[in-house]
Amino acid sequence: MFSKEESRLLRQEFWTSFGKSFPRKWVLYDTKLKGFSFKFHFDTKFALVALDLEDDLENRIKYWEKLQALKSILLDEYLSDAIFEEEYLLENQKEISRIYVPLNEKVSIHNKNTWRDVMEFFNEKMNLFEAFFEEYKDVIDG
Repeated sequence: MFSKEESRLLRQEFWTSFGKSFPRKWVLYDTKLKGFSFKFHFDTKFALVALDLEDDLENRIKYWEKLQALKSILLDEYLSDAIFEEEYLLENQKEISRIYVPLNEKVSIHNKNTWRDVMEFFNEKMNLFEAFFEEYKDVIDG
């Protein structure tokens, strides 16, 4: 077991190391679309990259319908393992819509031996998510 402080320092070390290993500016929250963001998630149980729709229900539905229309393109040309969940419950019980790609192997941010795999996964999958977004941003926002 790690203390809260040890865990915090490990998390900080991972993200610093990731930034140094793959130095680039990710889109993440800078999509210019309200409530539409990309996220990296890595904890003691799993890792994933996600596209989250967190705005009011009306906006979520608008973007979700556009993404559903583009689903076959996303799956066929970019991320064949993407999972679409219109109603995804976060740990804080907030409901969002999420498209995500999980890393299907046992990883933990507390285990440095898994870090390289997670970093490479993050880089590969988020690059593909962003490429899809750049190509179809006008359709999503249209």
